[in-house]
Amino acid sequence: MLIYWANDEYSITIFGHTFFQFFPDWFYNALKIPHRLSEGMAFHFLFMWFFTLNGILYILYTIISGEWRELVPKRSSFKDAWLVLLHDLHIRKTAPPQNKYNAAQRIAYTAIIIMGIGSVITGLAIYKPVQFYYLTWLCGGYHFARILHFVLTLGYVFFFVIHIVQVILAGWRNFSSVISGFEVVNETPPLVIETPQPVVEIPQPVIGTSPPIQTTNEDEHPE
Repeated sequence: MLIYWANDEYSITIFGHTFFQFFPDWFYNALKIPHRLSEGMAFHFLFMWFFTLNGILYILYTIISGEWRELVPKRSSFKDAWLVLLHDLHIRKTAPPQNKYNAAQRIAYTAIIIMGIGSVITGLAIYKPVQFYYLTWLCGGYHFARILHFVLTLGYVFFFVIHIVQVILAGWRNFSSVISGFEVVNETPPLVIETPQPVVEIPQPVIGTSPPIQTTNEDEHPE
């Protein structure tokens, strides 16, 4: 990205006056970025295929595995996302209930997929504006497609920065669980003390014997 926009084509200019430049000269001088636009575009076009392939595989995985049910926002997600934000800012004590992802994560992860599709469409419109003229028309023209492509790139940067901040706030254990896919919890099991129970002996009947038969003598009990 730094080499691709090496000529600093992106700025906020109104009536010929430049109010803001995204990559001013001191930026290139500090990072020692060469102004070789053709080389940067070559790298950009190379890695865009890896980006596209990775996105296609991820979308197919979410559809086949059923993970899309955990990613797609619900009707109450936008309301709950505000509550999640208040909880992260320590304004609200309790967070709304969640499953695998909370409401804010559902919106963010779904939005990043839509942004990826938008980057592919706008990128193809810039890459081959004649061959993909219908995409260029859909994006509002070549110049507006470049603006959309750059805005989406800024969105990725903000997404990355917010995640880094969240990881720092959550701690190293949460970050390691994101990389490994599981979290190691060191818990000491509770000590269970078993009290001995008294043993009760139950007499067992003797096999082969019968209980004694009581007989009555009629002489001893005259009528």
